[in-house]
Amino acid sequence: MQAMIPAAGLGTRLRPYTLLRPKPLLPILGIPLLDLTIGALRRAGAATILVNAHHLKEQIRAAVTGRAGIVLQEEEKILGIGGGLRLALARLGPEPLLVVNGDIYHDLDLGDIYRRHCQSGAEVTMVLHDFPRFNSVLVRQGNVHGFARPDTGVAGNMRRLAFTGIHVLNPELLRPIPATGFADIIDRYRDILKSGTTIRAEVVSGHFWTDIGTIPDYLALNRGLLKGNIPACAELAGIVAQGPLHCAPGVDLGPGVRLRNWVFIGANARIGANAELSGCVVWENGNVPANMVLAKAIIPDAALPAVPPEA
Repeated sequence: MQAMIPAAGLGTRLRPYTLLRPKPLLPILGIPLLDLTIGALRRAGAATILVNAHHLKEQIRAAVTGRAGIVLQEEEKILGIGGGLRLALARLGPEPLLVVNGDIYHDLDLGDIYRRHCQSGAEVTMVLHDFPRFNSVLVRQGNVHGFARPDTGVAGNMRRLAFTGIHVLNPELLRPIPATGFADIIDRYRDILKSGTTIRAEVVSGHFWTDIGTIPDYLALNRGLLKGNIPACAELAGIVAQGPLHCAPGVDLGPGVRLRNWVFIGANARIGANAELSGCVVWENGNVPANMVLAKAIIPDAALPAVPPEA
C-alpha cells in the first residue's frame, strides 16, 4: 500500500501556535499528530508514506528524516492538496493511493477502507460521515453526486455529508491537474464527476473523528483523550491510562502548584511555584511563571510570535 499525508498547510486558524510549529507537528498528549498518523498508516499496511511540507518545512524534514519508508516532498509554494498530489505523481506507483489529511485524529480502520476500495473497482473513494459543521458532499445511492455549501438545501433523495479528509484514488486521475501552481482536490473531483466517472462514497458511522483546525478543537481533543471520552490510539494508550492530570518525565513542579480538571504537561516543562492550571496543555519544555493562573490555555515551548497583519 502507498499512502500520502498532506502536511504542507499554513494552519492559519491555529495561529499564533502554528507560527512555532506546523499543524501536523502539534503535540497530542506530547506526541506529534504526524507520528500518530504515520502509526495508523503503518498498522494499515502502508509500506511507503509520502509526506509533503511547505510551512516550517524544516521541522517536517527533521521529523521524518531517516525513517524507513517515509518520502518527503518539499514544496517552495503552497500548492493545496490537489497541487501537492499532482507534484507527487512522479513518486507514486500505479496502485491506489490512500490519502489521509495531516490535521485529523480518528479511530477509523484505514486498512479496511483501503481494502474495500480495491474490492469495489472504483477509481476514487471518498470517506464521508455526518458532521453537520462540514456537511457539503452530496451523496445518493452510494456515490458522490456533487459538492455544496453546508447551509444550502438539497433534493429530497440526496444526503449531504462531510468529507473526512480520507480518500483513496487511482493516481492517474491526478494527471490533468496542472503540473505547477495551487490546485484544490475538490475541483478535480468536480471535473471527474462532469466527465461521467463515478466517485464512490464510503459512508462511515459509529467512530470518532476530529480535525485540529482551531484552538478549541485542539484543546477538546487533548481533554477528551485524558478524560477517556475519546478512544486512544496505540501510541497514546499508556498516557491516557494515567488519568486526566498527567505530567510527562522531567517535569519540574514548583511548590504549591495546583492542577485542576484536566491538564497535560509535556516533558521537561517547568511550572513555577503556586501556579494554577485547569484544562491546559503545556508543551514539552514549556514554562509557566510562578503564581500564574491559567484555564483552557496552550503553553508553548517558546514565546509566541506576533500574528502577521494579513492573517
